[in-house]
Amino acid sequence: MTDTIHVTGAADELPVDPTYRDASLPVEERVENLLGQMTLEEKAGLFFQTMISMSQDGGLAPADPMFGLPSNEEYVIGAGMTHFNVLGSAPTAELMARWHNALQELAASTRLGIPVTISTDPRHSFSDNPLAGMMAGPFSSWPESIGLAATRDEELVERFGDIARQEYTAVGIRVALHPQIDLATEPRWGRQVATFGEDPELTSRLGAAYIRGFQGAELGPDSVATMTKHFPGGGPQLDGEDAHFAYGREQVYPGGQFELHLKPFEAAFEAGTSQIMPYYGMPVGTEYEEVGFGFNKSVITGLLRERYGFDGIVCTDWGLISDSEIMGQPFPARAWGVEHLSPRERMKKVIEAGADQFGGEAIPDLLIDLVRSGEISEERIDVSARRLLREKFVLGLFDAPFVDVEKAGRVVGSAAFREAGEAAQRASITVLTNRAPADGVPTLPLPAGSRLYVEGIDPAVAGEYGTVVATPEEADYAIVRTHAPFEVRATTFENFFHQGSLDFTPEAVEHLRAIAATVPTIVDVHLDRPAILTPFVDAPAAIVANYGANARALLDVLTGAAAPSGKLPFDLPSSMAAVEASREDVPFDTKDPLFRFGHGLSL
Repeated sequence: MTDTIHVTGAADELPVDPTYRDASLPVEERVENLLGQMTLEEKAGLFFQTMISMSQDGGLAPADPMFGLPSNEEYVIGAGMTHFNVLGSAPTAELMARWHNALQELAASTRLGIPVTISTDPRHSFSDNPLAGMMAGPFSSWPESIGLAATRDEELVERFGDIARQEYTAVGIRVALHPQIDLATEPRWGRQVATFGEDPELTSRLGAAYIRGFQGAELGPDSVATMTKHFPGGGPQLDGEDAHFAYGREQVYPGGQFELHLKPFEAAFEAGTSQIMPYYGMPVGTEYEEVGFGFNKSVITGLLRERYGFDGIVCTDWGLISDSEIMGQPFPARAWGVEHLSPRERMKKVIEAGADQFGGEAIPDLLIDLVRSGEISEERIDVSARRLLREKFVLGLFDAPFVDVEKAGRVVGSAAFREAGEAAQRASITVLTNRAPADGVPTLPLPAGSRLYVEGIDPAVAGEYGTVVATPEEADYAIVRTHAPFEVRATTFENFFHQGSLDFTPEAVEHLRAIAATVPTIVDVHLDRPAILTPFVDAPAAIVANYGANARALLDVLTGAAAPSGKLPFDLPSSMAAVEASREDVPFDTKDPLFRFGHGLSL
């Protein structure tokens, strides 16, 4: 992570006109009153949003050497920052709320007392990814967004957004760094698990429902603002490689479908999304400048601001300006197309492109120097500062910065919310095959009291549904949970992004076929990407797909306690040759898919 550069010269002795604290005044008047009193240093603090540590005891967090993060005090007092992406979780919602209140008390001690805005990456998905698990904490547990897409249920998605909104606001989180409405048109892309799949119409409908759930009919004191991403669509990555890394910096449009990827954003604008995040990638072979979208004036100003008339906050993706370290490994700035520019020049280009905020950066002194040197005008700074302040006022942060700790304990992870999340997990599960043995009766649902051999399932949980045995030979049925394959990359951080080939290894195929040859076998595949099932599709008695579901949700469906209703949110390719021949920007472009978008059997 980037080291914080401390701001100097803040004028604590300046008088303060408290008019901006008068809740009876129009928001615009309050914004202008506050902006007119702010020093350049105080304005610059608004422009940076980066990771912040959450304490485990409800107090302010000290410096975090593992992630290279300064203390809470150094960020708020030293750097004058007021927007933070909270990293990790605390053991309980009450401790999360106490930490948030301590942070707001710290912000209130500054000259103008500008409250902090806390944002977060998604926290609600069931996952065994340790990075995602660290985020989940006490919140209710739902399928990944790709699993919400499998439900096809707009009302369910809006209900999810509303529940997540209630849980977020209870602990003081007011900005969602989601939804991700990229079209997953490249089957190998490592980030499609957080999308709604490859269909533009479905993504548009569900993305808008998601935003309505978080924000409500309009943004207000009970809302969570959505930072919808990644404009103008991050899906068509060259060969499916992700733009977090230099080898994935290019977005390509061999099918000429740049405009198609804008469709979900048009629905998001209609739904009133408050913020937009451009992606890292640089467009190749289009009418737009071949630089990363966060640096791209033709995209941010020309397309987003002028064509679509978007006047909300534009925050860059994380780490466009500064090199950093992640998990002990050097991690260069994602300055694609402008690698030759200095951090100072990159910052200027982002501002000139029309963005308002730098994600993953904490270097306000650099912005201050750009203004003082005359390279960026203070009038331009004020344009973005107004947007950033306006949202704080609209969200009610100046009027009610603190949260009710006891209420947080009641709301977050309540029984009703957990039940809704698990119902969504069950609804997302997709039955791909259900073979009938010699007696003509399909394998699923499984008979009560069966002897079960399981892999990837806690035997204690499986024991609630049948008698668990030690070997396939002893079983009536085997249930094997597995993941869509991915290529192992050089660093730990890269391996959080499942990329590369979608083929199962020969060893994995042989293992599944051997079990299926011994006993009727149900294979459950976690489809964070569209895995190629062709080498073993004929062997299991049934194949089902999940997109983030716990073992009980799966077993409820397999035993008939819950009816499966999930439908594939993308095509499942038949081969890697078909994937490699497909065009990155075109949906449903792999030849002769094994299972098509929308496939899903009933029991």
